[in-house]
Amino acid sequence: MTVIAVAVFVVAYVLIATEWTHKLLAALGGAAVLFALGVTDTDHAFYSHDTGVDWNVIFLLLGMMIIVGVLRRTGVFEYIAIWAAKRAKGSPLRVMILLTLITAVASAFLDNVTTVLLIAPVTLLVCDRLGINPVPFLIAEVMASNIGGAATLIGDPPNIIIASRSGLTFNDFLIHMTPLVVIQLIVFTLVLPRLFKGSFAVDPDKVQNVLRLNEREAIQDTRLLLKCGVVLLAVFAGFIGHALFHIEPAVVALLGAGLLVLISKVPTKDYMSSVEWQTLLFFAGLFVMVGALVKTGVIGDLADRVGDATGGRPLLAVMLILVVSAILSGIVDNIPYVATMSPVVLELTKGVSDPAHAHALWWALAAGADFGGNATAVGASANVVVIGIALRAGNPISFWEFTRKGVVMTAITILVAAPYLWLRYFVLT
Repeated sequence: MTVIAVAVFVVAYVLIATEWTHKLLAALGGAAVLFALGVTDTDHAFYSHDTGVDWNVIFLLLGMMIIVGVLRRTGVFEYIAIWAAKRAKGSPLRVMILLTLITAVASAFLDNVTTVLLIAPVTLLVCDRLGINPVPFLIAEVMASNIGGAATLIGDPPNIIIASRSGLTFNDFLIHMTPLVVIQLIVFTLVLPRLFKGSFAVDPDKVQNVLRLNEREAIQDTRLLLKCGVVLLAVFAGFIGHALFHIEPAVVALLGAGLLVLISKVPTKDYMSSVEWQTLLFFAGLFVMVGALVKTGVIGDLADRVGDATGGRPLLAVMLILVVSAILSGIVDNIPYVATMSPVVLELTKGVSDPAHAHALWWALAAGADFGGNATAVGASANVVVIGIALRAGNPISFWEFTRKGVVMTAITILVAAPYLWLRYFVLT
């Protein structure tokens, strides 16, 4: 069964990477083969937290997609698009920097998937107004969301898993991860002009047309915008306090979506048309395939080998976890990877006497998984969501177009994270 699970995953991944077939067909086809051959079953695929579909992710996305669909009718996205373009004086590079920083900060206090769902429509509108290709901007924003989301406990789903296993608090993440993220964002901003070289040419006439626009005229329904604002504030408060209230973020998103649909009275077709059904089904297929790898022990064996290779040396363990996490999170979605790796890190910490060194193991896992999610188009949930939005907007992002940029950015962020972890936990303590 192990060989079959690996073979099906590899074939499906190759099909996704080469785009020989649609990624949805590859993911669902791979899942179907695993069911047909008995490698997984409905109990493991649909009802198991460790080896099945992560329904929290699926329903979180569904709820936020519906909220965004209603919010789109207010004209607020057009407002932000015009505001951003005017503040940047029509310069595509300044627009990219502004939108990526907004994305990164928002991802720290919401979660990165919710943030890209909100910011991607804005980006498409800005680029349409300026007459430039939105693809580099969308890729830059999703990278910023994965970097910014690493700053807090709620910013990226892997951080929530790490916190539940380690007992680390919201404040622990602020103290230990936020400084690293600030450094990463400074480096990221400096790298952007070279990483997306050739993407900033713009027609001066279109710039002048944008600068003459009045963003306030874009708001189409003030009352609906007020209702959306109240619901979004309640949803965001639910995200921040979900641990206190013992309510999953997915439930918060679905309750918010239901409430907004009820009080807004928007026609069903208007908000349901914003749901990225292909993205949701792709996630389901991917979760089934990765779950089969977990069920057959493949991911667990890989994680155990990392533990065995460290030989009780904390610094080596930190660096190995950082690098391996970055690599594997780029290949396998970082959520199931962290769910599998966190018990191994927990065991490693038990053999470390220095608390600073023990905590460094957790921060290495968080940094490697969060930043490694940028490596490929399927490395993190936010990546898949943005690619789905771009496809529907008629601006498809290929697997390799994303990955060529992602691998470079992941390498840079890991090279920045390694000395940070070494200096902070092994030199300055």
